[in-house]
Amino acid sequence: MRRAGRRASAGQAMVELALVAPLFVMVITGIVVLGIGVFYQQQLTNAAREAARYASIHSATAQCPTNSKLEPMPAPKSYAPCDTPASGWPFMTAAGRSLLFGLPPNDVKVAACWSGYRHDVTNAYDAPPPGDYVISSTTVTIPSTFTQCTIGGADPTTNPNTIGCNNGLAATTVDQASNLSEGSGRIVANTVTAYACYVWSPPLAGFLLIPETVTLRSVVNEPIERQQ
Repeated sequence: MRRAGRRASAGQAMVELALVAPLFVMVITGIVVLGIGVFYQQQLTNAAREAARYASIHSATAQCPTNSKLEPMPAPKSYAPCDTPASGWPFMTAAGRSLLFGLPPNDVKVAACWSGYRHDVTNAYDAPPPGDYVISSTTVTIPSTFTQCTIGGADPTTNPNTIGCNNGLAATTVDQASNLSEGSGRIVANTVTAYACYVWSPPLAGFLLIPETVTLRSVVNEPIERQQ
């Protein structure tokens, strides 16, 4: 009787283990995968922040500026294109990737676009914010509207999830301003928006309804600063 009772108890424990163990493994796996995703997202935020900071500081007055697709109006006397969209912004991209940990740097894509005020009548970019300005002892009212740039046809500050993550992001940027912070004594309020992304293949993809790939994205916006 005692042996039969012990066998029944052991069998019951095995059945309970068989029922509970898969749920336990699923929960642990989900926590680990989620933790990795959060860590990678933080790394991308660091990359976007460093890229935006680099582009902000290396503006039109820098010796090697990180350039918009639009030339500064008016261009500083020392201005010369250096870190250009056509070349994929190698210096800004390197700055964004420099602090990555745990991610393959070459798989992290970095892009940027420039925004600013445009004159409401002439649509001239690099316009000052709307207001009254004294020009040659005459007060002039300048009407202007801040216009946000786009990457991949989308505003990265409000709709980044529709932007892809592949090579050639520079070709899809539409700038609304240059990398100018001020010119001829007038203040402009241009900003740079840096976008970083990474296509992640989670471990155990397909398990726990985990997709095969997840595109992680991060966006950071910075005002343009005068360096010299």
